[in-house]
Amino acid sequence: MSLFSAQLHPGRALGFLVLGASLHDILTRLKAEPQRFPKFDLMFSSSEPFKKPLVLGLPANGLRLRFDGPEQRLRLIEIIDFTKNHIFLKPANDKERDLVRPPSDPSTQTSPSGPTFRHIYHRFLGPTYDGEYIPGGDGGKNSTGIYVLSYPGVAFTFSMKRSEYSPVKDVVALLSSSAIPGSMAIFSGDSWTKARGTLFTEVLPSVKTFTPLAKGKDVSPDEVSLIKIHGGGKLQVFRKWSNSHFWITLGDTTPQQLVAELGPPDAIYRKNDQRMYIHKLRTASNTKGRPNSSDLRRQDDLTDTDESLAHTASEGYDSNEDAVEDDTAANVSGEYFYNYFYLGFDVLVSTPTAPSPAPPSQQRRGAASPTVPGPTIKDESVDRQVATKVIIHGNLPGSYPFNRHRRCRWEISYLSPELTSAADGVVNSETKFPVIEESLRKEWRSTYASGSDEKQKGMVLNRGWGDSPGSSCELLGGWEETGGSVTPGVGKRFDDSENSTTTLYGFPGLVFEVLRSGYVSAVTVF
Repeated sequence: MSLFSAQLHPGRALGFLVLGASLHDILTRLKAEPQRFPKFDLMFSSSEPFKKPLVLGLPANGLRLRFDGPEQRLRLIEIIDFTKNHIFLKPANDKERDLVRPPSDPSTQTSPSGPTFRHIYHRFLGPTYDGEYIPGGDGGKNSTGIYVLSYPGVAFTFSMKRSEYSPVKDVVALLSSSAIPGSMAIFSGDSWTKARGTLFTEVLPSVKTFTPLAKGKDVSPDEVSLIKIHGGGKLQVFRKWSNSHFWITLGDTTPQQLVAELGPPDAIYRKNDQRMYIHKLRTASNTKGRPNSSDLRRQDDLTDTDESLAHTASEGYDSNEDAVEDDTAANVSGEYFYNYFYLGFDVLVSTPTAPSPAPPSQQRRGAASPTVPGPTIKDESVDRQVATKVIIHGNLPGSYPFNRHRRCRWEISYLSPELTSAADGVVNSETKFPVIEESLRKEWRSTYASGSDEKQKGMVLNRGWGDSPGSSCELLGGWEETGGSVTPGVGKRFDDSENSTTTLYGFPGLVFEVLRSGYVSAVTVF
């Protein structure tokens, strides 16, 4: 295994590990270098995956990374073993400084267990203000606490007994010159004391502004921070770190407009999944006459999912394609997904279909949906290609498609606060499905047949019957059967079990893919 060597950028990064980077980006980079990062463990809370931080441990490299729950962005980098990495600082117009000098011959020499206080204070970073003492245990005289030596964007922790600490002593008097810190932290803020209160909520600067990672003249669109679902096939897409937004109108937005706003897709996947054909035939058999291809396609809205999530799994599915009628097969072959893995959603492109109806509350108000700017010259051709569905991914740890996409947050904007019991009156990607279901049933109640206002039954989908998702990441702790505790060394792998099983629930214009925990793994807007 090659030693992890990285330059320290106080308050911003450690090598390619940049504060504010998404969990998806970091994991993708780690998996691309198995020789340097042979193992990593992801610890999370299955009961509150969006409220509590996610912890990514790299035991072979002596690192621990902490991400916030709602956005899954890197907030804290910790070095917990200085012998398993090489960290250096390169000030402007000065030579490189090693935190711990690696041995010239690792086979014959043993590297120090960590940097000394004298090296940190005298050479590596220089003098700083007095640190903060955090009592440990019961706070008694014999208890051992932590002394935090803090610099802007960097902090070191030293073990210290309560009896040794005195607020009248300065840092040089408190710490021995040979004292070795137990850990080092990289964070955004002037000091650890000021930063820790807002560590997981502060708005971090764009990763694109980090000069060492800038790609010359290459220009890429800002990340998508939120998608507001307005109903009637209208989605408002907001960009991160700016107030700009644009609209996706299902049945109208063209692939060229998508590329202009989002850039080229990371992949294009030809839709060829026929597993729900039996349900289409059943629906068609209840009608008089022969159904046309567009009718068959609309019946697929409840169960249509982007099978690029399974990659080879869908391609290896044993289906009798000879039984598919020619007109339907031809129609399906013309549909394809624009996969935006690094933005967190996919867009189905096909011939135009009528979008879902506007919500009843918008129709009652008369004003209906917001005004969406359209093209100057509109193509009315029936064979034109337009966006007809958008699949927004939650990237929930523990779900089968975990880390296929970056997490993308969403919000159902047409639901009024009076209709929901959700926090702050907003139904969004952090809301549990029972609350979402209750709110949507109230909104669409006027459209139900008399006496049919009851909870629907979901359709179970098992993604684990395909190939392995290919993740080398161990998912640890926070599972229901362990009572939310972490069992050291015990991980979860995806197989034919509850972790790969989800349930699909449909409402007008929406399909929710729900985990057994009640959280939404993905939502399809059509």
